[in-house]
Amino acid sequence: MIAYIIRRLLATIPIMALVAVFVFMLLHLSPTDPALIIAGDFATPEQVDEIRRQLGLNAPLYQQFLHWAGNLMQGDLGKSIYSGLPVTTLIGQRVEPTLMLTLCTMLIAIVLAIPLGVIAAWKVGTWIDRTVMTLAVFGFSVPVFVIGYLLILGGSRKLGWFPVQGYTSILDDFGGFVSHITLPALALGAVYMALIARMTRATMLEVLNEDYVRTAYAKGLATRKVLVKHALKNAMVPISTTIGLGVALLIGGVVVTETVFAIPGLGRLTVDAVLRTDYPVIQGVILVFSLTYVLLNLLVDLSYVLFDPRIRY
Repeated sequence: MIAYIIRRLLATIPIMALVAVFVFMLLHLSPTDPALIIAGDFATPEQVDEIRRQLGLNAPLYQQFLHWAGNLMQGDLGKSIYSGLPVTTLIGQRVEPTLMLTLCTMLIAIVLAIPLGVIAAWKVGTWIDRTVMTLAVFGFSVPVFVIGYLLILGGSRKLGWFPVQGYTSILDDFGGFVSHITLPALALGAVYMALIARMTRATMLEVLNEDYVRTAYAKGLATRKVLVKHALKNAMVPISTTIGLGVALLIGGVVVTETVFAIPGLGRLTVDAVLRTDYPVIQGVILVFSLTYVLLNLLVDLSYVLFDPRIRY
């Protein structure tokens, strides 16, 4: 077990190295010159050349990468072209809304999707099964921003239960935090929930046909105990994999959701940076999202042993 953990941790190093190379090349593959952005529209060629020299853009590509990677190892992601502030400062200011939105979305999706998938498999072929799968197809097919606007129309404009936009820190006002985060979490969680529910149903259908499940029923065990203790526990490995892989959907959906609900998080920061062609900020946010995705999938891999003791590494 310990050896497996060490191997998985070491395996993340080349992955993040490849991501770092890709992120660095974004600056050089783009047709836009950062020096021109900083200098402005009325700068002279001499001023642009001076800015390029100060930024080190005239140096060979490998030297630029070594300098950038060295700063990255020290936690220096550079400075924003637009504001001049360190990228780490900008990310630190925006990380809480995105983190809380992601955690609440995962909590809502997992708590609702797994029971729905189990019930759909248990009642396969009935109206319950068809209803759950219809909702899953709807959630997986409709874009996040459409669901977001529908929730705003119903939950905010019609019923007045939730604010339309904005964010309140959980440290400042817990009630305000819940009211502001509910609609964004539901909108972002629709796709994630649909993915988990469909995988749970498919995996449970396979497990429910196993001999040990029929034996459990023959022994007179209660249906709830058979479904949860015997069937669901053995179905959790593929479900956990789906939860980990679905984080990519969350990362992509965060950008759209935060834009729709005007949440000042990393997704909104990414959109602003793209519109302003602020490459250092774009690079920093991509690195943060990539590291988060790799670490979450690492945790999913390590959870396999907890769900299925037969797995030995």
